[in-house]
Amino acid sequence: MQSVALIDYGSGNLRSAEKALVRAANGAAEIKVTCAPEEILAADRIVLPGVGAFAACMRAFQARPGLEEALNEAVRQGGKPFLGICVGMQLVASRGLEFGETKGLDWIAGDVKRIEPTDPLAKVPHMGWNGLIDPRGPAPIAGIGEAPMYFTHSFAFFPTDEADVAAWVDHGGKFAAAVAKANVAGVQFHPEKSQSAGLALLARFLEWRP
Repeated sequence: MQSVALIDYGSGNLRSAEKALVRAANGAAEIKVTCAPEEILAADRIVLPGVGAFAACMRAFQARPGLEEALNEAVRQGGKPFLGICVGMQLVASRGLEFGETKGLDWIAGDVKRIEPTDPLAKVPHMGWNGLIDPRGPAPIAGIGEAPMYFTHSFAFFPTDEADVAAWVDHGGKFAAAVAKANVAGVQFHPEKSQSAGLALLARFLEWRP
């Protein structure tokens, strides 16, 4: 049975993500909530959730001894499939520009910036259901099509290279709903709150072989 390390670094929404992964796995994978480097290195797949401000999440992430080093070894060097959710996706960027500049993991080049809708009816935070636009890239994302997903955020990831965008969303202007590069994938929306479409994405991630 494969194992999935769900990274616990003090960010919110961890239990919802755990329950959704357990349901998506349907007994075919062990979901282990952990921040222990040895467990991360032993896992077959890695999921990084996140809720809140980029800077605060990055500080909490870096406060866990050996966590960043273990993730770099497992994901960047070892090529293990990785999924970032919401701020967990944003942390793979080069930097976040929320409350100043904060360095990210820099796995996918780009910045996390406040969304600025051109439509006055499009409110910030962006909260609610939106369909995906042009989903492509790896199977976990492309396979779900343009299904509506649940978003709740004020900042978004703007990759330097648009080829790293795996799906778009329009909320008074387009920005990345999902990113992907090699074995690294991330989604701005919350699959654990996106009902059957979100569970389908998680199930496809558990089968993904980049």
